[in-house]
Amino acid sequence: MVPTKLDLLRDWLPRQPWYRSTGTQPQLTRSGGFRLDDPAGEVGIEFLVVTDGIDGVGTTYSVPLTYRGAPLPEAGEGLVGTSEHGVLGRRWIYDAAHDPVAVAQLLAFLCGETEAQHQNESDTPDPSVGRHWAATGRPSAPTPLRVSHTEAGTSIAVDGPGSSTGSLDLVRVLVEGAGDDALGRAEVDWTRPDGTAARGAAVVVR
Repeated sequence: MVPTKLDLLRDWLPRQPWYRSTGTQPQLTRSGGFRLDDPAGEVGIEFLVVTDGIDGVGTTYSVPLTYRGAPLPEAGEGLVGTSEHGVLGRRWIYDAAHDPVAVAQLLAFLCGETEAQHQNESDTPDPSVGRHWAATGRPSAPTPLRVSHTEAGTSIAVDGPGSSTGSLDLVRVLVEGAGDDALGRAEVDWTRPDGTAARGAAVVVR
C-alpha cells in the first residue's frame, strides 16, 4: 500500500488527544495486533498495535483501523487517509471507532459470536486474543455512532440487552495487566520497545 499504514499514522497520531508527544515525528514500528472478519466481506478490520519510540523506549498504542473501497460519509471524522493498494486500488482507511461494521464485529467477538483472526495469515484464527464477557445478551451500538475522544482514550456509547446504557472503551495507550473488573474486555499480546513480551486489555466494556 502506498502510502503505508505506518506512513499515514505518523501524520494522524499526533493529532489525537490521547497521543503522548515525544517532541518529534513519531518513529513507529509494528508491535502486534489481530483482525476481525466482516460477514459481508466488504470491510477490512485490523486492530493494529504500534510503538512510537527508539532505543528500547517508547509508548505502545492500539489503533484499530478499517479499510474500505469507497468513502463512508458518516465516518468522515475518523478518516485516517487514503492509500493505493496494488490489487484493490484506492482504499479509504478509518479509525475503526467511527465505523459501524467494526464496532458491531468487536461486540460480536466479545460476546463469543465470532473469532479473532491472525493479523498476517488468511483464514487463520488467533487464539492468543483473549476475551471476557460477564453479562447475558449482547449490547449494540446506536446509529449513528456516538464517539468521544479524550486523553484517556476513546469511548463508544452502547445500549445493553435491556434498557441499560454503557460504553465500549478502546484502550489507546496499552499497559500490562487485565484491566479493571469490567463487564467485558479483550486482551492482546504485544512486543515492548525493549523486545520483551507484554499482555493487557485493549478493549473494555463498562
